[in-house]
Amino acid sequence: MVIKISTSSLREGQWHEYLVRFALGGIATVVTGLIAASFGPAIGGLFLALPAIFCASATLVEKHEKRRMRARGLEGTRRGEEAAALDAAGAALGSLGLLSFAGTFYLLIGKGGGLALAGGCAAWLAVATSAWWMSRHFRVR
Repeated sequence: MVIKISTSSLREGQWHEYLVRFALGGIATVVTGLIAASFGPAIGGLFLALPAIFCASATLVEKHEKRRMRARGLEGTRRGEEAAALDAAGAALGSLGLLSFAGTFYLLIGKGGGLALAGGCAAWLAVATSAWWMSRHFRVR
């Protein structure tokens, strides 16, 4: 399988759907800033991993898939739910990568910011890629 970027899904969305994603992301950022201001950066940092737009994204994925199926004369409810579930699975795999970045960064920050950033990025890449590969090859069917 070759990994490639597809921008076709950007044409499927409507301007107000992107506005909802942008607004939810902004609200989550503001809430994270307020939490950090009230309880300190250590607690606020925990909320930086908040999937700010995941809920909006999952519902939009489901809606777009249903729309595609209805254009073909099918209901598309199950297909929409499966597409949203697949999106959620991808978010979970991404969270593993994020967790590895945070842990590696935490362990290396005492040795310097550049090393911590490079190590965290390397850990993220290794874990996220491995999680993706394992999900493709060991999928329960």
